[in-house]
Amino acid sequence: MGDLKRPRIAGRGLTGVPLPPADQPLHAPGVREDPRGFRSAGAGGKRLEPPAAFEPGDGVLEIELSEYAGYAGIVLANGGLEPKADSLLARKCGMPVRIRLSEEESWSALNAGRMAASATTVDVLAVYGDQMDVVVPAQIGWSRGADAVVVRSGIRSLAGLRGGVVAAARFTESDFFLRTLAAEAGIPVAVLPSPEAPPRSDAVNLLYLPDNEAAADRFLEDLGKGGGRLAGTVTWEPKVSEVLGKGGKGVRVLARNLNLLLVADVLLVNGGFARARPEVVAGLVEGMLEGNSLLRGPDRGNHLPAVAAAFGWEPEEAAENLSRVHLSNLPENLAFFSGAVDAGGSFGMLYQSAVLAYGPALLPRPAPEDRFPSLDALRALEKSGAFRGQRVDIAPVRTAALSLEGEPLLRKDVRFLFQRGGNAVDPAYGGQNEAAVAEILRLLRIGKGSLVRVRGFVDNAEWEEAKRAASTSARTFQEFAAALSLARAETVRALLAGKGIERDRILAVGTSWVQNVGSAVPQNRRVEAEWFPVE
Repeated sequence: MGDLKRPRIAGRGLTGVPLPPADQPLHAPGVREDPRGFRSAGAGGKRLEPPAAFEPGDGVLEIELSEYAGYAGIVLANGGLEPKADSLLARKCGMPVRIRLSEEESWSALNAGRMAASATTVDVLAVYGDQMDVVVPAQIGWSRGADAVVVRSGIRSLAGLRGGVVAAARFTESDFFLRTLAAEAGIPVAVLPSPEAPPRSDAVNLLYLPDNEAAADRFLEDLGKGGGRLAGTVTWEPKVSEVLGKGGKGVRVLARNLNLLLVADVLLVNGGFARARPEVVAGLVEGMLEGNSLLRGPDRGNHLPAVAAAFGWEPEEAAENLSRVHLSNLPENLAFFSGAVDAGGSFGMLYQSAVLAYGPALLPRPAPEDRFPSLDALRALEKSGAFRGQRVDIAPVRTAALSLEGEPLLRKDVRFLFQRGGNAVDPAYGGQNEAAVAEILRLLRIGKGSLVRVRGFVDNAEWEEAKRAASTSARTFQEFAAALSLARAETVRALLAGKGIERDRILAVGTSWVQNVGSAVPQNRRVEAEWFPVE
């Protein structure tokens, strides 16, 4: 199988020197501002080369990408890797394009103007963007299944990783994937300063290795020795398949980004060049979207040999690797940057999620998210009517039947509070209830096809009232409590459906018993949510 790879970042500085220790900020003290707002290294900093504009000295546009199926549309539009004056991409850009494939870091070269463009994921941009003079003119696509959390078979939910140690690679999209899931579950993340350090009992503990391959290998080594130090690893393909194959029945996938749209690839263009040659950037965006359209269209099979030849794959490998990515079209791009996307995370949401996932201890001064998007090319294409007839179309990928009977991936700490004795939400807690709706909507949108189970509860005072009412009725007090708790869950289901979520994605359950979460009675009169991603 062809490797589903992106540039390796973890464990190495952007100029080939080691990153700071795992529990230290990426950006060391002594950072200096320059007049353009980009930071350069002070004493001890591991920094990019200063910004400079790309100049196509030989009349060729230089792009560097990783050997990754998500970039196949750009490669196809170029007719391969080498510059061709008559390629679709060359005609759109007004100059031939050379694509270099590399698994080394390209950020310093891109920043310093030794290439015109590259690509990365939004979460990585949040980590390194404070040093970079780049623009993001388009989304390339989504990773769909390349990253996964693989754990020992006895671990059934994210809560099962609390107190455990997970092998990972720092500041990769896999690291971001696990950190985001832990944050959604309300579980803190701790970084072990050494392999021997004791883990925190209340946290998911990350043991950082040089890269994702090494992280997977460390977990396999622990399994092979019969050790119990590691609970799992978060890594990417093809190491996910290798761990599952060698680990056998002793391991399982806890979560995969097959339908969790958190890893979004974006095009990066050298900032000085983009400002000087916006027409070339527009051509690059249009050519990429044309290539993506060809690989999404009915004649996709006709283009697989060209993609395979460029990446050194067999056509069957190209088809398999492309099945694990979603190549974005024009309306999906517009929705992604505007925040209107309801089938995944938006640029702003993913950027801020990365900032929050790593926290101020690791990212003390992240760049503002609005520094990077430059959407003139996308808006011009929309106005021109190009790609007319396209629509947002990101369907869930189902590999197995989804059941709501088992353990959810996470129980979300969101609560809807109700008026006493009824199923109407309590206006005294309007802000909290509105925030709870927004939280569940966000999960359902980033988890394409995912389901949510909402569980209604009664409080202890209502339980006693139900007992008294039952004494003069043929119904038991359990039936009173069951009806009320189910009615509350159905109220939440209706609220979510009113926001455009299909009703069959929401299961309402009445618990019919008291399960207090504190001494405050209104906090016990509630509905809670559990999340089941499609896998």
